[in-house]
Amino acid sequence: MKITFIGYGQVGGPLADHLQRLGHEVILAAAELNSSNLQKALGQNPGLLVAPPQEAVRRAEVVFLATPFQANEAALKSVSEELTGKILVDCTNPVGPNLTHGLNSSQSGSEMVQKLVPEARVVKAFTIYGFENFENSSYPGYNVKPVMMYCGADSGAKEIIARLIAQLGWQPLDVGGLEQALHLEHMTLLWVRMVRVNGHTPHVVWAMLTR
Repeated sequence: MKITFIGYGQVGGPLADHLQRLGHEVILAAAELNSSNLQKALGQNPGLLVAPPQEAVRRAEVVFLATPFQANEAALKSVSEELTGKILVDCTNPVGPNLTHGLNSSQSGSEMVQKLVPEARVVKAFTIYGFENFENSSYPGYNVKPVMMYCGADSGAKEIIARLIAQLGWQPLDVGGLEQALHLEHMTLLWVRMVRVNGHTPHVVWAMLTR
């Protein structure tokens, strides 16, 4: 599959690396070839491709948005036409002062992203944890896999993202439509407060038990 990353820092970088090593063609959308994040990503995995943002998105089947939330609007504006009909995976989270929801919980960040690029097929995924679990999702010794919750309005897009989630070692869990993204963003804030504020290990994940 051809996958493009808009943003490849602490979250996007590890995901791009792992997906390329799984055999996907992964392109980094780069407006600035000298950026430290780009150089770090290429240093870790020379198999990653690089292209200007519009070309990178045009070539992709799936696009990952992994920028800081406040950069989303500018990042998407330059490639909005190329995103028509494409799957856009929103990995971003609106975080406000004192680890509050950056949009005051009035809407989710993913719903805002969908409004910015209405012709894209937005799926919220690869949030709810910190970057440590994107670097390494393996939890050996358990008979369940860590769960990765995702949501979106387009069932076909969600099926494709579920396959990528599984390939990356997670248990995919479809939690519903894009309106559920707000709850996933609150789960991210919960994880961040637990780990970054209250001192829990970052190597903590959710799991789904069924019977």
